[in-house]
Amino acid sequence: MCADPVDAKVCHCLTCQSLHGAPMQWAAIFHKHDVRIAKGMDCLKFYNSEQNINERVLPCKVSCSLCGTPIADEGRRMWLAFPSLFEFGFPPKVPKAFMPTCHIFYGSRAIDIRDDLPKWSGHKNTSESMFYLNLA
Repeated sequence: MCADPVDAKVCHCLTCQSLHGAPMQWAAIFHKHDVRIAKGMDCLKFYNSEQNINERVLPCKVSCSLCGTPIADEGRRMWLAFPSLFEFGFPPKVPKAFMPTCHIFYGSRAIDIRDDLPKWSGHKNTSESMFYLNLA
């Protein structure tokens, strides 16, 4: 991926917690037309959770068919990738465009995060702001 993401967020939804086995997931969002898979399509597994089918029916989850590692969520117009899988050099220098701008689905959080990022109960700018939780 050579284009910068449109946004980057930390997601606390129950699906991310379950899928990644972690209290939250860092995600970078790209316009789908900026994403190209140059090789390895035969090693990708697709899963549509709405229909519970292992097919590339959008929106769907994308993972490695060999080891099961979650790679991304593919939507109709967007591609949500997991920057923890990117190589940012050593020591890692994460580009500013990949740095999270907020926490989403913070109402479902497993742990409190004390940082200066805005926190939303659901999606950014379309749900209740939980800004008061930034204090303390």
